[in-house]
Amino acid sequence: MDKEEEKGKKENNLMFEKKFAFDVWDDAMTKKCFDFCEGYKEFLSACKTERKTAETVQNIAAADGFVPLEHIDSGNDDKIAARKVYSINRGKSIVLAKRGKKPIKNGARIILAHIDSPRLDLKVRPIFESEHLAFLKTHYYGGIKKYQWTALPLSVHGKIIKENGEAVDISIGEDPGDPIFMITDLLPHLSKNQLEKKLEDAINAESLNVVSAGMGTKNKDDKDPVKKNLLKLLNQKYGIREEDFVSADLELVPAGAARDLGFDRSLIAAYGHDDRVCAWTALRAFLEAADSEYPSILVLTDNEEIGSEGATGANSNYIADFVSELVFLETEKHDENVLRDAFSKSKAISADVTAGFDPDYADVFDPLNTARVGAGVAIEKHTGYRGKYETSEATAEYTAFIRKIMNQNNIVWQTGGMGKVDVGGGGTIAVQLARLNMDIVDFGVPLLSMHAPFEIASKADIYSAYLAYKAFFEN
Repeated sequence: MDKEEEKGKKENNLMFEKKFAFDVWDDAMTKKCFDFCEGYKEFLSACKTERKTAETVQNIAAADGFVPLEHIDSGNDDKIAARKVYSINRGKSIVLAKRGKKPIKNGARIILAHIDSPRLDLKVRPIFESEHLAFLKTHYYGGIKKYQWTALPLSVHGKIIKENGEAVDISIGEDPGDPIFMITDLLPHLSKNQLEKKLEDAINAESLNVVSAGMGTKNKDDKDPVKKNLLKLLNQKYGIREEDFVSADLELVPAGAARDLGFDRSLIAAYGHDDRVCAWTALRAFLEAADSEYPSILVLTDNEEIGSEGATGANSNYIADFVSELVFLETEKHDENVLRDAFSKSKAISADVTAGFDPDYADVFDPLNTARVGAGVAIEKHTGYRGKYETSEATAEYTAFIRKIMNQNNIVWQTGGMGKVDVGGGGTIAVQLARLNMDIVDFGVPLLSMHAPFEIASKADIYSAYLAYKAFFEN
């Protein structure tokens, strides 16, 4: 290389430019990416709820030799088995850990993702009849645009717990032979007034009622014959009665499997990318990462879409309690000081999706500070909104640490943000972990149509996230 070429190379290195993964990867790398995403599509198609996701992850972990943390007795040979442990919290969140070469008091490498997604939940008394049709009343969960959920094929998933404690699993609408469910919309011929409303007001929350049956009993004296016939069918199939809906977790989500999008199949359209795309990539990275100096911890948590509250959300003590048990296995005592040291010396990633730049809505984005679909996993130094409210901002030192790992491992990465400062914003579970005095940064996959019934992600970004999380665990 002559001096002029060397000078030009140095000058080019001064610029920070996005790289699109498929432009820089060779054919072999692209094939690895596409093969990886086949497994992701299967996972996403099967795991439509946080319960199903936690159950699936538990089964995968058990098959890989992980044992329930609560089954470990620190006073015997089970301590050997405790090198790979998990704990599932109320069927809706799960934490996994692998021991490192160093004790937990020196800190861990932690990745957190959430496994809940925007959806429609059934109310505790959902069934009613009107005009010889049976409907199910819903309460939307998380940030949705209500108008997007009408005239859309829906499936119902969840669990009903009977008074005697018996559990009944429900999953209807995914198999080709299953019925589906729908919320009606007004025909355009009669929607003049509706079309004059703001999109936010066009569909009322109390009108998100799901058509569920249309055939009544033969008894003319029956009040609400369609509702009664529906309850009869449910009793015959599941052994349940109307009161059992009071103790049920039932969710309505878009029916159908994750599908390749585009002539080149480089994108995936699916329900629940947010945030199961980060949950899956982090899980694969966690399981496949080489042994590290530091313990590795993966947290897949619930309720992020509604503020991380509740016993299964990241505001709960279950994460700290899990790490406290790891401390106990090493020290045979619950030491608050060791626990605090473990958190303060840990390094963490909040693995959550971010907004991808959409050219059809370019006016709401800051072009310089918004992730591009296909340009790799996106570092988001801070989230929040307007004046950085409700945010956790990674320090410059920690962000540099993450950059170094990415560059040393030739991972395609970029920066991201949620849009123009005064337009909106959002938060993640980074806030909850920052409260434990640890370094944490948001790092995830950019999406188009985030929080819509079907979201769009690039296979390149999905695979880049897996590579990034794996490198993080191994560092």
